[in-house]
Amino acid sequence: MALLNFRRREKTAETPLNGNIEALLDGYSIEVMPRTAEKVEDFRDLLPRGTRVYIAHIEGTPIEDMIATAKRVAGEGYKVMPHFPARIIKDQATLADWIARYQGEAGVDQALLLAGGVEKPHGAFHSSMQLLESGEFGKAGFKRLHVAGHPEGNKDIDPDGSRKNVDAALRWKQKFSESSDAEMALATQFAFDPGPIIKWADDLKAAGITLPIHIGIAGPAKLQTLIKFAIACGVGPSLKVLQKRAMDVSKLLLPYEPTDVIRALADHKAANPDFNITNVHFFPLGGIKSNATWAIENGGASAVPANQQG
Repeated sequence: MALLNFRRREKTAETPLNGNIEALLDGYSIEVMPRTAEKVEDFRDLLPRGTRVYIAHIEGTPIEDMIATAKRVAGEGYKVMPHFPARIIKDQATLADWIARYQGEAGVDQALLLAGGVEKPHGAFHSSMQLLESGEFGKAGFKRLHVAGHPEGNKDIDPDGSRKNVDAALRWKQKFSESSDAEMALATQFAFDPGPIIKWADDLKAAGITLPIHIGIAGPAKLQTLIKFAIACGVGPSLKVLQKRAMDVSKLLLPYEPTDVIRALADHKAANPDFNITNVHFFPLGGIKSNATWAIENGGASAVPANQQG
């Protein structure tokens, strides 16, 4: 099989790698769906060995497709973290069955638990907290559990635009994490403006919520694509970053890249080592290949694909 022609960008005076960005990108994760994974011939041509790959479970996707994708990605040497959307899981027996099948067929021992973008629950569950309370992940010995974070709030949870319910849920998850044997972290919705992201993370820490934050970042994509997804996903204040860019004719036709937001977060972390954003989680809205290429060009040795590692 021919390898994709990716080469690590050399450190030169003209194109220096940013050491702070490289440090923040070390151990990044990325999200795929079964239908997008099918388009990737071999993930080892794209991603560093051991990368955590989230598998998004969209309503209507058969569990068989999810498990087949998990098995394939794990077989290529990656840490697989499937989504468990509470509102599409019918009952506790279904939850236990999914966990057992993921474990038995793909060796999965970590999961992202979230409510899921479904207005009406399909059955007994409507929140990630109920999934945690079920005890099924503990019984199965899952080693890592991630839960959702929302740097700009979530109007599905707080229709009035406040953060009351979101923040109450985070306090509950923090308390749960203190009694859980699993490592826990927050995996967030994507955002584009570093200022509100930094303030949100600092506010959580001040409130005693110490779960590590894996910050959601949209990968390179057409500006129109990002605006569409941002509106659909309820991204708030940072949508203005995209709208401002759209007003600049010189940038309108150029693909958006996450360099500015990641540089700002990376520089802040370098200056504040105890900053609670520990990892980057990519949403490859413009495609996995373009996202992986950007990471390779900006992440140095930490982002070299597995097929090019020694």
